[in-house]
Amino acid sequence: MTTEQSALGRLSEVAAERGLRVCVVESLTSGRLASTIGAGDDAGEWFAGGIVAYLTDVKERLLGLTPGTDPYSAECAEHLAESARRLFDADLCVSTTGVGGPDAEGGHEPGTVYVGWATGDGVGHRMLALTGDPQQILDEAVDTATRLLAFHAEGIRPAGPRRAGSAAASV
Repeated sequence: MTTEQSALGRLSEVAAERGLRVCVVESLTSGRLASTIGAGDDAGEWFAGGIVAYLTDVKERLLGLTPGTDPYSAECAEHLAESARRLFDADLCVSTTGVGGPDAEGGHEPGTVYVGWATGDGVGHRMLALTGDPQQILDEAVDTATRLLAFHAEGIRPAGPRRAGSAAASV
């Protein structure tokens, strides 16, 4: 079992047990993270969905990113995660943005990746300086985002009855 599979198993277990609602928003990983998370056990019960917003103007219009924000930055990653969390009415969201390579973009070297997270208690990010070809960089970004989802899910108390008919109502 890979680290990613182990983290996805734990995320699935915790989200189901606590009635959590989880979502993702992606730029760098172009839907690969949503595909990975959607394969989790009983994901239909806890995975609200994901947004792929690759172009900067889409991030601005759809997720309210302030024009002029560096799309390859920690600020962008945190903003995307918090905006999508609110949009999906989720307990937890993780975002991915950065430069997969093979060339530098926007003054950032290939492998510069930001994974943002947002919960009802706050936002944050992890900066990664990855090496390898674009496929390896994307694989590691998805793995890290999956592990961050599992980690932050552990810290969230069970959801209250605010979502009638959800698993949260029976917790």
